[in-house]
Amino acid sequence: MALYKRVLLKLSGEALAGERGFGIVPEAMQLICREIKKLHETGIQIALVIGGGNIFRGIKASEKGMDRVTADYMGMLATVINGLALQDVLEKLNVSSRLMSSISIVELSEPFIRRRALKYLDDGQIVIFTGGTGNPYFSTDTAASLRAAQINADVILKGTKVDGVYEGDPLKDPTRKKFDAISFNEVLERGFKVMDATAIAMCRDNRISIVVFNLTQEGALLRIVNGEPVGTIVKEDADG
Repeated sequence: MALYKRVLLKLSGEALAGERGFGIVPEAMQLICREIKKLHETGIQIALVIGGGNIFRGIKASEKGMDRVTADYMGMLATVINGLALQDVLEKLNVSSRLMSSISIVELSEPFIRRRALKYLDDGQIVIFTGGTGNPYFSTDTAASLRAAQINADVILKGTKVDGVYEGDPLKDPTRKKFDAISFNEVLERGFKVMDATAIAMCRDNRISIVVFNLTQEGALLRIVNGEPVGTIVKEDADG
């Protein structure tokens, strides 16, 4: 029996770029969507939040002189592009999905309406949330935490390029310790870059655990929802 009934999968925009690091790489998209399809076939309800860093990252543009609000809105538009790409691949895999955006683009997506999103999930459709929170100064990590709380998700699954939370960068130093479990407060106190502080605090306050895992490992999603120890779980009490 699956450990969760409804999950929110948080994907970075970079996940769609593969090894190239920018843009959208079809092979990377296919890999991700095939894994999502396997999870969907178990009957688990799935929502997605996608970043836009493979196309445009607002905070970096603002650091180089662009108006922060303008830059952030451009980043939100990038998430809509990624959402459209994900939806296209999922539909080609015969997985029904709905694209919702926090910013109004009626020709391309539906507006985010909580009750409608819940209905789609109950009907077995994947819901892709784009446009961040619809407000500048907030990351897509915060958008993921917000949407997870709004749809009563059991857990946030954060797909990354590493297989969990480490004391340091395992890509630079393979001797770094990996955590099997860690508390929200320790993540905040030690400044680990699991998600930004606002997102972590929101998950803590709403008691929504986060599982950090390597998205490129085949079968990882299914193993997580089946209760196998994959990646690192961030929760209220890491000893509980």
